[in-house]
Amino acid sequence: MDTPPQGMEIIHKYFSDFTPQQGQQFAALQQLYREWNEKINVVSRKDIDQLYLHHVLHSLAIAAVFDFPPGTEVVDIGTGGGFPGVPLAIFFPQVQFHLVDSIGKKLKVIEAVKGATGVQNISTQHSRAEDIKGRSFHFAVSRAVAPLNELWQWSKPLLKSKGVLVKGAEGVTIIQPGLICLKGGNLKNEIEESKLKPHVVPVDHLFQEEHFKEKFLLYCPQ
Repeated sequence: MDTPPQGMEIIHKYFSDFTPQQGQQFAALQQLYREWNEKINVVSRKDIDQLYLHHVLHSLAIAAVFDFPPGTEVVDIGTGGGFPGVPLAIFFPQVQFHLVDSIGKKLKVIEAVKGATGVQNISTQHSRAEDIKGRSFHFAVSRAVAPLNELWQWSKPLLKSKGVLVKGAEGVTIIQPGLICLKGGNLKNEIEESKLKPHVVPVDHLFQEEHFKEKFLLYCPQ
């Protein structure tokens, strides 16, 4: 049996129900991002050895809270090198992810990763979020891109009016369209300035690693 890349074990610690294809796609990310990072700095150089903990698992905090049903459409605003969009697209192969960034060379990395891993449910757009026209999504996701009030201003016009149905052990629930973002630090002032009332989930309640102290998932429904 092949030895998993350094750090892959942290993914398996919390998520185990992957198909062989998903496992291979996740396992391929380390080398792909390492090679591209030499050309285009999409991940902090000091972070590249901790790709799975700092970037992949952090992105999957969204998957730990939300179970997107097939057919859900998600826009990743300011995706950078593809986080959280790429790990989420691997995790949810029947969900469509539209990864948007204003820096075109970062999207080149995503397209290369997409091609090398065979991930089919990713599209990219070189654009600012506020310039996206003629598209709507069930959810907008983002990681450490901008203050909450700005993220909401960009996201709100892109959100669908109707939620998605999720079937679970307790029956069918409806998840309202909204913004899901990953942020860190003291968010009190930022939330107050936004005048929003997000649902806040501490990421260290999902994953026990010290790295996730003072990191949070925020969900602002439409």
